[in-house]
Amino acid sequence: MPEPADLDSRLARVQLLLLDVDGVLTDGGVTWSNDGVEQKTFNIRDGLGLRLWQRAGCRAGIVTGRSSRIVQVRAEELGIGIVRQGVEDKLEVAAAIVAECGLAWEQTAFIGDDLPDLPVVLRCGVGAAVADACPELIAAADLVTRLPGGRGAVRELIERLLGARGGWPPIVARYAPARS
Repeated sequence: MPEPADLDSRLARVQLLLLDVDGVLTDGGVTWSNDGVEQKTFNIRDGLGLRLWQRAGCRAGIVTGRSSRIVQVRAEELGIGIVRQGVEDKLEVAAAIVAECGLAWEQTAFIGDDLPDLPVVLRCGVGAAVADACPELIAAADLVTRLPGGRGAVRELIERLLGARGGWPPIVARYAPARS
């Protein structure tokens, strides 16, 4: 799918990144222990990407249809204070978050993987889909990651967001200073 010509300028305006969880921050699988405890696997690169996003002065939030203690734990670990779980109408909740943050939709990106994410992807300044999202979401998205959910797709999007405003090369330079 070709990206819109003005995508880089739209990426550069984003200040708030909203995320689905299952299928985006995870691969979509849910494991239950014999004790009935839900387990999820999160990608460490996505986590570092979210920390770098926040260090750049931007905000991140989670909007997910399921409720899980481990999602709250992961959000706390990453310093994400905006967490909405058990959401039936993601567009309504996302609109409230955008308003609470004092931002416009044009300053918001959302990344999802399935049909409940479609209304938000269509409304945001930048709507993104993971590589293994449902066909309808991929068709509607402004940007489709090369990587699937739970495998670094969020980090990939963050690199694009920060890169559009020139912020990614300085981050890389902090980790790999020029050799003398």
